[in-house]
Amino acid sequence: MRMLLKGLVAALAMLATPLTAQAAPAPAPQAATAPAPGTASPSVPPAIDARDLEAWLDGFMPYALAKGNIPGAVVVVVRGNGPLLAKGYGFSDQAKRAPVDPDATLFRPGSVSKLFTWTAVMQEVEAGKLDLDRDVNAYLDFTIPPLDGKPITLRQIMTHTAGFEESVRHLITNDPKAVLPLGDLMKRALPQRVFAPGTTPAYSNYATALAGYIVQRVSGEPLEAHIENHQFTPLGMSRSSFRQPLPAGLQPLMSKGYNDKSNKPQPFEQVLPWPAGSLSSSGADMGRFMTAHLNNGAGLMKPETASQMHDFAAPGLGPLNRMALGFYEQWVNGHRAIGHGGDTTLFHSYLWLFPGADVGVYISVNSGGSAGAAASVRTALFHGFTDRYLPGKPVTAQVDAATARAHAALLAGNYVGSRGSFTNFLSLFGLLSQAKIVVDEDGRITLPALDGMNAGKPEWVETAPFVWVDRNSGDRLAAEVQDGHVVRMSTDALSPFTVYRPAPVGTNAAWLLPALGVAVLLIALAALGWPVRALVRRHFGATFPLKGSALTAWRLSRLAAWGVIVAVGGWLGFVAAFTADIGSVGGPLDWLIQSLRVLTPLASFGLVLAAGWHLLLCLRQQRRWTMRLGAVLLLASGLLCVWVTMAFNLYGFGLVY
Repeated sequence: MRMLLKGLVAALAMLATPLTAQAAPAPAPQAATAPAPGTASPSVPPAIDARDLEAWLDGFMPYALAKGNIPGAVVVVVRGNGPLLAKGYGFSDQAKRAPVDPDATLFRPGSVSKLFTWTAVMQEVEAGKLDLDRDVNAYLDFTIPPLDGKPITLRQIMTHTAGFEESVRHLITNDPKAVLPLGDLMKRALPQRVFAPGTTPAYSNYATALAGYIVQRVSGEPLEAHIENHQFTPLGMSRSSFRQPLPAGLQPLMSKGYNDKSNKPQPFEQVLPWPAGSLSSSGADMGRFMTAHLNNGAGLMKPETASQMHDFAAPGLGPLNRMALGFYEQWVNGHRAIGHGGDTTLFHSYLWLFPGADVGVYISVNSGGSAGAAASVRTALFHGFTDRYLPGKPVTAQVDAATARAHAALLAGNYVGSRGSFTNFLSLFGLLSQAKIVVDEDGRITLPALDGMNAGKPEWVETAPFVWVDRNSGDRLAAEVQDGHVVRMSTDALSPFTVYRPAPVGTNAAWLLPALGVAVLLIALAALGWPVRALVRRHFGATFPLKGSALTAWRLSRLAAWGVIVAVGGWLGFVAAFTADIGSVGGPLDWLIQSLRVLTPLASFGLVLAAGWHLLLCLRQQRRWTMRLGAVLLLASGLLCVWVTMAFNLYGFGLVY
């Protein structure tokens, strides 16, 4: 189940030292400018030209798609002065054997869409209508309450430090009727803020949509029209649209989306916070967008505005990658890239710009593939491209063995990501998807929960105090330590928008999940034992030893046990339905969610009261030790269920989550 939910969390990513708000773009801290060690040979690389690129990609992409069970993909490589290569691989429609056309076939780049929304924000900043460091309430027709007495700013929104928890109910669906006007959605879907502004990277689709709504309000143009008028038209992006459903002229060009190559195509997805992920675009059009940004924003904004956007480096965790304004920073082989990833449930994409090398790369695939292969394909493309054309020196630094072993032991344990739900019932997913750092017998760390993001299994080596480097990719993992304790950690792939904190003792999955499993088993045995024992007594003509109030207490404890089992089954059914269709959480499953949030506290508290009464009477009446032990175990199991119910918010009636 944990692996299942890890994949679910990755799908919701669609759309991957405390921070302080700053009045103006600041230079990156020294640690941020130090490039990550690379892994490639320092030999002279081949020139980045169309012939060599095509030969290399033709050797990589067909095998990667076949191995990953992915139907089709598009790859685009550009320079600042224009395209180098745009090529489709595989099929946009398997049944018709329609090939991917990089000029015409539309893919859904998911959260890469955010770069267009951020560009629109910067256009309005350039026009003097927006201030990145002003309270966003100044631009809204509703109020976002302060947290710790502090408002949020557009700079914090663009660096994912506004402090919002994850918002899932209004995220993605197959139902076109679920799409709301942007203003209505922003008011209805406002999530809780759980981190003080400017302190903690925590990815937020809602916050991006909020920025889009602000652009819409200050510009006087609907955001989709704003992007069309100020980005698509100037750049000649005639085969791109944020609109859902697509305009009639573009619908025949849309690639089918697949769960994997062996499945039928799925319906066109409706991204509800659409400024965060609803774009449909051809590979060639995405190349035009990359070219504009590589060319100092030509056609979009002034060079100084583009520089403000690209060169900003938000404070982060140690030497790890951090956020520019809207772009993720990524160091590889000594080269700084800025980019953004994107995932819907069906399409998986990434865009990278290397300003220093004047080159941009984009990939999009139309399926997650087998076992989440899409993530590995795009990671392998990124590192394969940079190792071939932008190589660096191999990792050589390493701390001594005794220090490495001690630091690894300090790092070991379970961690909770900053991107997630914390104030509603979806916080249960945080329990089921905690990241675990394991130390092997040789003192080396592994992080199994994130292995799927890499093309190969990472081999972490500590190269500086509390900084580890993967020998295979050059990616780093770092921890922040205070008073001899790890307070947070992350990796280069996630650090711009997610950090991990040690799981609190009371909600640590290392003990809580096994204990909960045992508790549910004991409760199930008690519940099933009720009818089984009745049948056995009837068969042998035996009588039950309890009578009066003792019998009533016993029966009530079993009735409550059945309530708990039904609740557990209901939550498992919810997880299965949600996994099969994320959109089901946005309305179709409301009846189940509301029922479970009533039943779960009633059953768990009822079990504690009934089992406690039953135990008290067993002790008073000096019942045999087996009955007393069973009562103790049932009461303990009920208390654990109450703890889980309260700690993970499995109660209430609110429909914002």
